Amino acid sequence: MKSSYILLGANLGHRILQLNQAQELIENLIGKVTNASTIVETAAWGREDQPSFLNQVIEIETSLSPIEVFEVCQTIENKLGRIRHEKWGARVIDIDILYYGTEIIHLPTLQIPHPYLQDRKFTLIPLAEIAPGYIHPILKKSNEELLALCQDTLDVHIYK
Repeated sequence: MKSSYILLGANLGHRILQLNQAQELIENLIGKVTNASTIVETAAWGREDQPSFLNQVIEIETSLSPIEVFEVCQTIENKLGRIRHEKWGARVIDIDILYYGTEIIHLPTLQIPHPYLQDRKFTLIPLAEIAPGYIHPILKKSNEELLALCQDTLDVHIYK
C-alpha cells in the first residue's frame, strides 16, 4: 500500500457536496482515506475572474499505481460533471494528486509531485495541516518549510 496526498477543489455548484462526493468516490474506488484537512476557501488562482474555491487535502492508502490513481481521479471528475474548457477555469470538481509516496513522475499527462504545489497557499495550508513534516521528494523541503517560503498572496481562510 502506498500513501498518497490528493487535493480536492470546487468553485461551482454546491461546493461542499462535491468535495464530499469526490472523497466518497475516492474511498470506494482508489483507497481508504486516512486523514483529511480542514476545508479552506480562497480566491481562484491563475484566473481570478471566477468564484472562490473550496479546497481540502486528503491522505489515502492505495494499492493502485500512480497512473491508475490518476485515471480513476479523471473518471470521478467526469462522473461529478467536470467539463474541461480552459486551463485554470471554473469547475465543479478538481482532483489533483500532490504526492504518491516519494515517487517522481514526469509524463505528458501526469506530474508527481504536483508541479505547482509549492506555489499555492490553498494547497500548502491544508497539506501542512495534515503532513507538516512530509518532505517534497524533489525540493527536499517539508510541507511546513514550503508554506513558509511560499510567495502566493491570495488570502486563504478556514471555511465555515
